[in-house]
Amino acid sequence: MPGKSLTLTLPIALVKEFETLHQDLLVELLQRGLQEVKIDRALDLYIHGGLSFGAAAERAGVSQSELSRRAYARGIEPSFSATMLAEELG
Repeated sequence: MPGKSLTLTLPIALVKEFETLHQDLLVELLQRGLQEVKIDRALDLYIHGGLSFGAAAERAGVSQSELSRRAYARGIEPSFSATMLAEELG
């Protein structure tokens, strides 16, 4: 996989766990973790009035329907827009 090296300082316990994992799995963990953090932060901004739901979805890099599913899983009930309803029905 072409890419660029990155050096991180991690807690020793985490390093011990990572040492046994294949690089592809580590990359997948980082990608998934980054996606979850982006969704969490976007939902936090939405809840506190910093972003509309559509803008939160865009910032998180997911569709409004995907963000809606994630919001419901966290106990957040977003208001539905016409776009979001069309995505859910389409």
